[in-house]
Amino acid sequence: MPFSYVDLRLGPSGIDGTIVVHMFDAAHDLGVDPPDRLLDAETASREAERLEALLGARLHVEADGAPLRAEWTGIDVVPDRQSLRLHARFTRGTAPAGAAGSLSVSARLFPYDPSHQTFLNVYEGDALRSQAILDAGHDRFDYFAGTRQGVWAVVKKFVPAGIHHILIGPDHLLFLVGLLLLGGSVRQLTLVVTSFTVAHSITLSLAALNIVTPPSRIIEPAIALSIVYVGFDNLLVKGGRDMRAWIAFTFGFIHGFGFASVLREMGLPARALGWSLFSFNIGVEIGQLLVVALVASALAWLRSRSETLGRQLAFAGSMVVIAAGAFWFVQRVFWL
Repeated sequence: MPFSYVDLRLGPSGIDGTIVVHMFDAAHDLGVDPPDRLLDAETASREAERLEALLGARLHVEADGAPLRAEWTGIDVVPDRQSLRLHARFTRGTAPAGAAGSLSVSARLFPYDPSHQTFLNVYEGDALRSQAILDAGHDRFDYFAGTRQGVWAVVKKFVPAGIHHILIGPDHLLFLVGLLLLGGSVRQLTLVVTSFTVAHSITLSLAALNIVTPPSRIIEPAIALSIVYVGFDNLLVKGGRDMRAWIAFTFGFIHGFGFASVLREMGLPARALGWSLFSFNIGVEIGQLLVVALVASALAWLRSRSETLGRQLAFAGSMVVIAAGAFWFVQRVFWL
């Protein structure tokens, strides 16, 4: 059967591992014929160094982002499984790996067989904490330990991811900019941004946890329409009641589903769902505040120099917002 097995055990002083490979796979890549020769202990011992070199180049383990090196400590024959079991200790250079907060494993142990799969088990001490299957379509797995170091590793990964997503998402940015074009007091703008954050945090969490998962073919055009609506609201308001906080809150629910699609693609750690959602939301909020501070400050400075120019910019900016939102809507309805 085209299967291999990798067990990794995280301990306070390092990471120990065992790799079990079938004799047919090992014999194919080592050029041993017939394959059952590898079930002889002496033959397995002679071929151990070549097999270790082969697997060491195809199994990559990182702890807290730092690559680890496998120190091979022995090989056993497992006749009833027609397999070989190799033992390894993973180290940083010459030092033990130490207590790891996060573990990243990538493996293509026998790429000659496109259907080959590697079953990965991650232990903390003697307790099995996580399992994964690595294959040609998914050859990397990230694990976060249930320790203080693990929580910090989650925060370090998902906060920058949230910042990055909001800063490279033109539709979310344009929605925010559209809400800022009319200016306002610090209190007004804070209320707008907070309303947007509260709403998208709710739907982001629901969708990331697969509680509510509307299809993207509905969400993506709806996000585009929210941008069009903001632009028209800017043009139609005539010194009346400021409804931008309610607009941000209402459409924030839709934008949250858009954020969730990105978060799901990253792969949420099962043991740290709460921390990953919280950290991603914090990152999104930091990104939003950066945009708000920059845009609001620039618009306020412009209005302080010329109120007329500020109104003209608000009008022109709203037209751009409407045009971009309409373009995205048509594109997402007919071409996505």
